[in-house]
Amino acid sequence: MEHSQSAHGQPATVLCEEFLMKSPFLKRLEARLRPWAIPNLTGILIAGQVVLYFARMLFAAQNRGNDPLALIYLIPSKVIEGEFWRLLSFPFAPPNTGLLFAFFGWYLFHLFGTSIENDWGTTRYNIFLLLGCLVNVMATFMAWAQGVDMIASNAFLYGTVFLAFARLFPNFVINLMFILPIRIKWLALLMWISYAYGILRGDWMDRMLIVASVSNYLLFFGREHWRDLKQGQRRRSFQGKTKTATQKFTHQCLICGLNSSDSPRTLFRYCSKCSGQCCYCPDHIQDHEHIIKDDEKVDDSEFANSN
Repeated sequence: MEHSQSAHGQPATVLCEEFLMKSPFLKRLEARLRPWAIPNLTGILIAGQVVLYFARMLFAAQNRGNDPLALIYLIPSKVIEGEFWRLLSFPFAPPNTGLLFAFFGWYLFHLFGTSIENDWGTTRYNIFLLLGCLVNVMATFMAWAQGVDMIASNAFLYGTVFLAFARLFPNFVINLMFILPIRIKWLALLMWISYAYGILRGDWMDRMLIVASVSNYLLFFGREHWRDLKQGQRRRSFQGKTKTATQKFTHQCLICGLNSSDSPRTLFRYCSKCSGQCCYCPDHIQDHEHIIKDDEKVDDSEFANSN
């Protein structure tokens, strides 16, 4: 595996610092939350998920009917009934997968999260995760207000950290299945495509949850993406003008105006009897009045008189 600089060739810290200097909201929020920032938040979340994952396995092995995780899930109706701890406990819900995939997910989450925290600093990384949690809580309660009492997922933690890492280190290489090396920016592109498909084909709830899942990412990186889009448009416009300028025709018939750009397969010829470089298409090379300058006519008449 290899690390790289950001997509712009600058260190990720410089780009994020540049954005925060232009975002008074995030700058004030970082200053207020700095005394309360939690170091190694990624490791704490993973540790909690590991404990609860094995607790669930233990309960299942003992054939106990109660789910030990039932008290930590974010369920809006339960929060309304007074179980407010669910607002803080749901990020610790472990993945509902096999042990191998769970460990692989925790490994990647730790790799991505600690790398971002090392680049941004503890406070900024805490803000990134906090905003993601808050927006997802809001989306869950909005769905509940529409009559859908859903259980909020913390999968956005993995997704949004993955996208942020891919933005900061686009050339980082992951070996899929421990065999196939692939740059992480292409995996991020696949995730964006899946989000776009969900927005286009999903219902209003799917769209709301997708937007909520990437809201903190867009808040941190939206300005960069907008700048890249404008730079790309200017680059394409310049390339188009350059291409048009370089593609000007080199041959044009003086009679009909046909040129080599409109008809690249036409064989244009130049008349040896006309003055200068007079070009004609096959239809007019034999059927045209020769263009002779006045001084050449005088020279011809003097030559005839001398004879």
